[in-house]
Amino acid sequence: MDNNQLQEQFSLYLKIEKDVSPYTLKYYNQDIDDFKVFLNQEQIFSFTDIDDRVVRFFLTYLYQRKLSRKSVARKISSLRTFYKYLEREKITTSNPFLTVSLPKTEQTLPHFLYEEEIKELFTISDLTTPLGQRNQALIELMYATGIRVSELVNLTIDAIDFSLATILVLGKGRKERYVPFGSYARDALRLYISEGREVLLKKNSAGTDALFLNSNGKQLTTRGVSYILNKIVEEAATTIHIHPHALRHTFATHMLNAGADLRSVQELLGHDHLSSTQVYTHVSKDRLKDVYMKAHPRAKL
Repeated sequence: MDNNQLQEQFSLYLKIEKDVSPYTLKYYNQDIDDFKVFLNQEQIFSFTDIDDRVVRFFLTYLYQRKLSRKSVARKISSLRTFYKYLEREKITTSNPFLTVSLPKTEQTLPHFLYEEEIKELFTISDLTTPLGQRNQALIELMYATGIRVSELVNLTIDAIDFSLATILVLGKGRKERYVPFGSYARDALRLYISEGREVLLKKNSAGTDALFLNSNGKQLTTRGVSYILNKIVEEAATTIHIHPHALRHTFATHMLNAGADLRSVQELLGHDHLSSTQVYTHVSKDRLKDVYMKAHPRAKL
């Protein structure tokens, strides 16, 4: 069986048995494709002809391309999983990537907005227009729930339960979770669904059950969300920089700053591992230190 066939089998395994998202599958295949390019350069034509020495050469190859430590770590992790699969299928007798230590990734703190900054963004949308109503519902819901932009654009009308004030979110790995929302998001959603969305939907003869629609009545894209947020920031005439994920970071940081426990925030965000959520405690500590240094009489000279 050649390399392409093995890769195709692995892709099927990821889709059918592991039920990974298309986004995750894309990156696995990109990482394996990169490895195949390297193997061809080294005149190695089979995934089974790999040993520790080849893996070390591959690491050198990645670093020579000036890739970040995070990118290198992801590629090694992808190939480790790939070879674990080959070992399970008895195509190889060992996993050469098990002996490689993943490079430590840079610890970067997520960008978030202070309460004063985000309040300004809620005053921009024109609530007398369909698009203004949509934009207000979008930004209120993102801040209220901390959902990923990919989760947001895939929400359907049926995902909202106004009686319980919750949304049903389909997260990474197709895992479902319920996330509550507050009164501001509830009011914005009700206005948009009863008025603005109905107007937008009439422009789409095929119809759709997507919650958030573009100006043509079709499902809003992640790029569309970025455009909307940039326009809101532009109209607010503020110097802050915002991207869709910043609202997720802001949600998590504000929750923890207000005393929410880490496990609850982990569940709300849909993180598999607590370590993914713990990064926000560093932000909170930074914020507390900043407040302390400014407020305590004997904190500084």
